[in-house]
Amino acid sequence: MSILFRDLLKKVGSGNHTGENLTRAEAAKATKMMLLGEATPAQIGAFLIAHRIKRPTGEELAGMLDAYEELGPKLHPINSTRQVIVFGQPYDGRTRTAPISPVTALILATVGQPVIMHGGDRLPTKYGLPLAEIWQGLGVDWTTLSLPKTQAVFEQTGIGFVYTPQHFPLTKSIWEYRDQIGKRPPLATMELIWCPYAGDAHVIAGFVHPPTEAMFKVALGLRGVTNFTLVKGLEGSSDLPRDRTAIIALSKSPQEIERLLLSPNDYGFTTKNVALNSPEELLTEMRKVLAGNTSELQQTALWNGGFYLWRSGICPDMRSGIAKAQELLTTGAVANKLQELSQVVPIQNSKFKIQN
Repeated sequence: MSILFRDLLKKVGSGNHTGENLTRAEAAKATKMMLLGEATPAQIGAFLIAHRIKRPTGEELAGMLDAYEELGPKLHPINSTRQVIVFGQPYDGRTRTAPISPVTALILATVGQPVIMHGGDRLPTKYGLPLAEIWQGLGVDWTTLSLPKTQAVFEQTGIGFVYTPQHFPLTKSIWEYRDQIGKRPPLATMELIWCPYAGDAHVIAGFVHPPTEAMFKVALGLRGVTNFTLVKGLEGSSDLPRDRTAIIALSKSPQEIERLLLSPNDYGFTTKNVALNSPEELLTEMRKVLAGNTSELQQTALWNGGFYLWRSGICPDMRSGIAKAQELLTTGAVANKLQELSQVVPIQNSKFKIQN
């Protein structure tokens, strides 16, 4: 048993009246001790559920990020005139609405905007459709690549994927605890703003609850991240919703944050999210989008592609971003980018490959 970890556990697990928040340094230490197995299983399980009940602070999230930066993988800076975008999506995937972020990443990379994504396989508590499985269904298998090979692909194509089971195996034990306790611990919140890139990055993350957005702002500020976008997106992702006004926080400077409200109606989109019925159906529809065909999922791709083309500075406004996204899809430029990527990262492992 770790006496030091027990003291940290007592702080977060003592209840409303006597419990305390951890300092940034204490949160970093607790995270490292869990990842390295220096705390006992009983202590780790108790800490994760106690911290879930207490709710994390922005300072604690910053400490967790410090530990991930020390122990975790990083892609090295690349030679690019554009600031790299790092998309943070919930690791437990999607179950209700169709994800579009792989298509968004392809749209951005097609015009020279580098993108990094990260995640694993089907994970608790939702066991939803993860990004890695979508990419495999599109013919791109990130799961077999070493980190140096991923680095090479990133430099060549402008898209990188940090696959945590391969690149950050220390996190595997935490996922096992998460499955056993049946709840998403604060580490899952922190992962949304984790940046596995050693250079200057634009962090883009989704959230569900307004308090999470506030915690993100504090944590990113403490970490010195000055360029970020926070989206109240679909199922906690950075995918913009179509059934309601999108609520977005844009960093303008280290001291200034702009609140942006985007209504799909204002740009001619129907107010309807595309349902996720099955992975096979999603991939069939994604291929149609990449072929330039009109569909509801294409509307989602244009809505998101247009926003992120504008937000990354490639297009001067939303309308020109939407028009640019449509041009890239209908001319086959995005499909060509996927073809390039699939030739560099072909399917090697059929375990997760989704067939038509």
